[in-house]
Amino acid sequence: MNGYSILNLFTNFIFTFTDHNNRVTMHLLVIPWDVNPEIFRVGSFAVRWYGLLFASAFLFGYIIMGRIFKNEGLSEGSLDRITIYMAIGVVAGARLGHCFFYEPGYYLSHPAEILMIWKGGLASHGAAIGILLAIWVFVRKEKKDYTWAIDRIAIVVALSGFFIRMGNLMNSEIYGVETTVPWGFVFLRNGETAPKHPTQIYEALAYLGIFVLLFWLYWRKRGEHIQGTLISLAMILIFVARFFIEFLKEPQVDFENNMTLNMGQLLSIPFIIIGCVWLYISLKNKNRAVIKRESTSRGSH
Repeated sequence: MNGYSILNLFTNFIFTFTDHNNRVTMHLLVIPWDVNPEIFRVGSFAVRWYGLLFASAFLFGYIIMGRIFKNEGLSEGSLDRITIYMAIGVVAGARLGHCFFYEPGYYLSHPAEILMIWKGGLASHGAAIGILLAIWVFVRKEKKDYTWAIDRIAIVVALSGFFIRMGNLMNSEIYGVETTVPWGFVFLRNGETAPKHPTQIYEALAYLGIFVLLFWLYWRKRGEHIQGTLISLAMILIFVARFFIEFLKEPQVDFENNMTLNMGQLLSIPFIIIGCVWLYISLKNKNRAVIKRESTSRGSH
């Protein structure tokens, strides 16, 4: 066996995949991804990974907000109410965002289908707008400060982004363009035969890191941070990450094919600008949140 043959065999060993009877055989360096989106099914009822992860976002968000509210001496009733407002804002905003940002022609012709969220189609930019509006309604009714509320919500929103993108991964959707990186995913369920950037994981890890930063900033001063810094940092970091990761994604809708910047990037720019202005104003004013805690001693039990 000559040197060329040995080199050829070594190369094929390191990175090889073949298509046989519509199945891809992988050897090292690429990851075949063929996860069933459904965890289990009973008749017409199915529990899906996306739904479980979406619910997990609210569950862990509720737990974290519970710790924050406890730290600030706020009632569980107030926590429950802000959670309800958040849920309505997220679902309504995400659905309307998808319908009118990505497929306005279709949904304006079929308005009844806007309500059919079980058919899929949610947009994170719409969810962000829905959250901002929902919290505005909440603070007006509860007689609370808007910046105080949205600063705390920003922490759990970043964590929610992690869960949602992992749900997209389990659905084998919203992935990237073809790649030669060693961690490329081949999304077999969609008939793909070439490895693609797992952009769902890129975004999920970015959002998880942003959550850790915001969570640390909050507890570093036990909530008495400069007001407006958490929400402004969240808007800047989340949407800057989204903007750059979009360069690696496949177009989500046909009209994006000939766009220099896709819809996700165009929608991210206003959030980044607003976040920068908000951060500048917050640091200039340096208004710190003041938390009144009870000083009563507690016995061991």
